[in-house]
This record gives sequence, structure tokens and C-alpha cells, in this order.
Amino acid sequence: MTSRFPLTRLRRLRESQALRRMSAETSVSVSDFVYPLFATHGRGVREPVEPMPGVYQMSPDQLAEESMEVSELGIPAVLLFGLPASKDAVGSEAYDPEGIVQQAIQSIKQAAPGLAVMTDVCLCEYTDHGHCGVLTGGRVDNDATLELLARTAVSHVEAGADVVAPSAMMDGQVGAIRRALDSAGRSDTPIMAYSAKYASAFFGPFRVAADSAPQFGDRRGYQMDPANARQALHEMELDLQEGADILMVKPALAYLDVMARARRRFTQPIAAYNVSGEYSMLKAAAANGWLDGDAAAMEALTAIKRAGADIVITYHAKEAARLLANGR
Repeated sequence: MTSRFPLTRLRRLRESQALRRMSAETSVSVSDFVYPLFATHGRGVREPVEPMPGVYQMSPDQLAEESMEVSELGIPAVLLFGLPASKDAVGSEAYDPEGIVQQAIQSIKQAAPGLAVMTDVCLCEYTDHGHCGVLTGGRVDNDATLELLARTAVSHVEAGADVVAPSAMMDGQVGAIRRALDSAGRSDTPIMAYSAKYASAFFGPFRVAADSAPQFGDRRGYQMDPANARQALHEMELDLQEGADILMVKPALAYLDVMARARRRFTQPIAAYNVSGEYSMLKAAAANGWLDGDAAAMEALTAIKRAGADIVITYHAKEAARLLANGR
């Protein structure tokens, strides 16, 4: 029996945690994480987001406290979204120098100057119709939107943002923002492009958090069709040509194949957005006792890294940082 048994026993490197850690092909580190934050007007506001346990809409003073905790956990960056005081047809608070994101950037930078602040550049939270651009004849006008996205990005950087992240999925948005930043003397500011952003059902809880649901129709006319992968690589190639520094795949878990293809094709950093619906599903299942929430979260984050992501935007960031610090 012994002579016929294979000489290779793969279990040998699985017998202890120390051996498993040494032979792991993929590692997850707190330095991989970006933590999303939702800014709202007021003071002392910390409003729970009902479908996303542990996530809050916070006023700038509360964001300052939150950012200090995030920094102390070793998380290197946050991604900031804003809820305006009022909405209009052209999303004017998005590019208002006194807008909520601009105020929040300043509060975070004062409280945690070493924390990188990334900002989402879009209009959906700010428009009264909930679409990601201005409307002409009832449809989103791509080219008219570009100027407003560019103004928004410049205003964020002038308020202190380190990275801008255009997410509207307008054709040419990266190039318009790159030109505007360069003209404003901000040529050193990186752009993290939401290059492969799919029209996904997994965004549902986010639309509660950001109050950004469209008032009519949907976003399939400008966000990507979930059936397409080759087109995602085309989107990424165009964004690089327009001046993007980081490429993104969103959502993450349902599009690991797209991320793996992108990793093989491009040398630039790739970000993955572990989106609200992915987060909420795990939280709901854990709350019902159907799975181990901590173990499932770490497994999901490992899968995202294994597929090729360099940067993981995730609502699990704080809890994952604590788990990693405790050797999980």
C-alpha cells in the first residue's frame, strides 16, 4: 500500500495555521482597504443606514471622529459620498465650494491628515431626478454632463481631496476631468476611474445610503450590461488613454472574472468595489445565524484579492482590519 501511495501529500502544508499562512498564495492586508463614508449636513448627525448594519450617514464633525478611528486601524484611505441639503436638475451642490463633500474633506483632513481622501465624482446624489448627469429631452446628455463632472472634481481637489473617482459612466469623463485638473494646476492628482461599472442589482442598499435612486427609468443606458466582459476591457483601455491612474471593477464578487481578465491585461493598479448589496447579504445571513459573518467576509475579501485587485473598497474594512490585527 505504501509503495503505491503518492509521494506528494498536499495536506502536509495544511496541518497548522503557521504552515497555511506561509504557503498562502494570496494575502489580505489592511493596507489594501478603502472605507466608504457618507457625508450629510448638520452637526452631531450619525444616522444608521437601515439595510447596511454598521454604516452611517454622518455630519462633518462625526466624520472627523470616524476618520481618526479609520486611520488608527491602519486603513490608508476613505472614499467619500455626499448627501446635499437640496437637489436640483443640474446637481449644483456637487460642485459648490461649500458643498457637503467639500466641507467633509476639510474636516477629515484636519482630524486625520495622513488619511488619503478619495471622492466619488458623480451627480446622482445631487440631481432631483436621480440620474448621473443632466437631462436633455428626458435622457441623460453625456457631453453636457462632462463639464459639470470636471467642475466637481476640481472643487474636490481644491478642498483637499487626494484622489478623484469619476463614477457617472459618461463617455469621455476621465479625459474631461484630466484636462480640467491640469488646467487648474492639479496635474499631480490621480484619477481612479470607475471603468467597468455594471448596471447591477447589488447597488440597491447604496441607493438608500446615498439617497440616489433614479426617479424614473434606470441607468442601463450608461452603466455596463452585466453580460459583457470584453467591453469592460475596452472601457478600461479608453480610460487609460484619457489619463486614468487606477482602474475599477464594480461590483466585485459577481465580476471576479472581469477583474482577473483585467489583471492579465493591464499593469496599472486595479481597484474592486465590494458593493453594498454584497455587504448587506453577508450581514443579513450572519444576523440570521446562517453563516459565520467574520469568516465569510474575510473569504470574500480574499477572493477579490485572488482575482487580481490591488485596492479593495469595502464596508467591511474596519471589522476586517480588527480581524487581521487578531491574526484572522
